Amino acid sequence: MARLRLFASIREAAGTNAATVDGATVDEVVSGAIERFGHDFALLVPICRVWVNGEPAVGDDPVVADDEVALLPPVSGG
Repeated sequence: MARLRLFASIREAAGTNAATVDGATVDEVVSGAIERFGHDFALLVPICRVWVNGEPAVGDDPVVADDEVALLPPVSGG
């Protein structure tokens, strides 16, 4: 299982900043998280950047048990 890290608004939608999610690819991990966290979470996924172990990632990138998948929505501040 990969460790999923969540930030900002997507963390709020999930109600947690981290979870373990099963999946062999980024898409599978994200799909598992959507199933777990529901509709509001799913609405935010398309605007998020995805990183695996600190590197930009795309949906078909492989994920192994020790990987950290991070979902980062856009944030603003001043």
